[in-house]
Amino acid sequence: MSAEIEYQPSASSNHSPDSPSPVSLDFPKSLRLLNAYEFKQVFDDAPFRASHQHFLILARSNQLDLGRLGLVIAKKHLRLAVERNRFKRLIRENFRLNQASFCGLDVIVLSRKDLGNLDNAQFRQQLDQQWQRIFKKARQHRLRSQPQTQAVEGNDGNG
Repeated sequence: MSAEIEYQPSASSNHSPDSPSPVSLDFPKSLRLLNAYEFKQVFDDAPFRASHQHFLILARSNQLDLGRLGLVIAKKHLRLAVERNRFKRLIRENFRLNQASFCGLDVIVLSRKDLGNLDNAQFRQQLDQQWQRIFKKARQHRLRSQPQTQAVEGNDGNG
């Protein structure tokens, strides 16, 4: 009794080159803060902050159509590489799955003491809550700066 195994292409490879591509959930280099200058810009001017007992999120607007993520997971806070890598993987996955929400933001996540005490589910929940705080602050900032530009555009001198 021999069983034949048939190759079945994955769902992502089923679309033709001419069909519109599905939303990409990749995490290419363009979605990362890569060098010291990019990190320094966020550290020096981060108007959006969300602080938690175990981590801190800093964010600032960028002039791009995409969000970028930087990670600072200190060995001082997570001694074992496997733990540091676990949290980096969880943050990157969460960022990647929600990348549409991050458009126009550069974000850095910094670890704090006892981050390793959180399990994956607790960490995801806390991270989601802090993301929402960042999004709310960014939205409020855009709304505050938007009426000023509309008032200037709407002032045609006929009033």
